[in-house]
Amino acid sequence: MDNKISLHILGLSYSQLQAGAYALILAENNGPRRIPVIIGAAEAQAIAVALEGIRTPRPLTHDLFVSFAHAFGVKLKEVFIYRFEDGIFSSELTFSDGDRVVKIDARTSDAISIALRTNTPIYTTPEILEQTGFIIDESELERDNADNADNENNAPDADTYSDRDDYHAEPRPENFTIEELERTLAALIDSEDYEEAARISEILARKKGESDKTE
Repeated sequence: MDNKISLHILGLSYSQLQAGAYALILAENNGPRRIPVIIGAAEAQAIAVALEGIRTPRPLTHDLFVSFAHAFGVKLKEVFIYRFEDGIFSSELTFSDGDRVVKIDARTSDAISIALRTNTPIYTTPEILEQTGFIIDESELERDNADNADNENNAPDADTYSDRDDYHAEPRPENFTIEELERTLAALIDSEDYEEAARISEILARKKGESDKTE
């Protein structure tokens, strides 16, 4: 579909329609319309962790999924919210390993959580935007644009995210398991990349220390 509408994540708020739920607000890029996606508290927490750039002591489920995909050379190309029916948004994830392209159906909250962790673009259809979107007034739009500009100016540095020349963040060693770190360290030593090996060794030691404390 060539007429996909690009979206970005505006934020989270308490749902006014459903007790104990949250509204994930998606915003039309370069436009005034907003889409509210109602999600549960657990899903909101997973998204909030990524939005705030919080590093948890152990990988969360979505972090594990991203690490697993990266370990096998698979990248998420896009998230597409393709249907809205009975109050529920349906999404699909498009993955590629360089040779094959695979589309997988997913809950929209999970798709957004993974997109946040991989800097992947999010799209929807004009029909869904027309059906579910609402328009904010001019002053709110200007304030939103200013906030987005501030967020870009205060974007995390390279130690937090990898090269952003494309939408796909490289795997973060901090999210690797101890076994993955040990394999990575061995490969780096074999290739005589001792500087990176030292960094991985430090992360591995920290991970093992944290694991010992939880046992």
